[in-house]
Amino acid sequence: MSNGQILMADDDADDRFLVKAAFDDISITHQLVFFEDGDQLVSHLSQSTSGNMPLLILLDLNMPKRDGREVLEIIRSNKTWSMIPIIIFSTSNAPDDIKAAYQLGANCYIIKPSSYEGLKEAVLNIHKFWLSTATLPK
Repeated sequence: MSNGQILMADDDADDRFLVKAAFDDISITHQLVFFEDGDQLVSHLSQSTSGNMPLLILLDLNMPKRDGREVLEIIRSNKTWSMIPIIIFSTSNAPDDIKAAYQLGANCYIIKPSSYEGLKEAVLNIHKFWLSTATLPK
């Protein structure tokens, strides 16, 4: 299932920059591919072959065009994409957002840390669990 890519959809350019910096600081070698909205992510997946799916998707909830909830529904309803682990990576700590994300099929919900050190720790934990510890489908 792996081409080594991690996809991230987030409309905030600063968040994308900081996540990339955290990946670089921690020396994570997987290719990180960014999208500014859910439409771009879905379009990218549509052009991928079933043998060329990403390892993991980091998905913001609140984005223009197609938000994270809609993208989550689309991915989970597609047989080819449904097994891709999806981590919601959002500033929202609203209980209704967290509950809805899990009900729609998110594998994990992480509230974006407010500091860069916290972000690096979150990225390291994502890497340790999802890319080192967990066994992902092929």
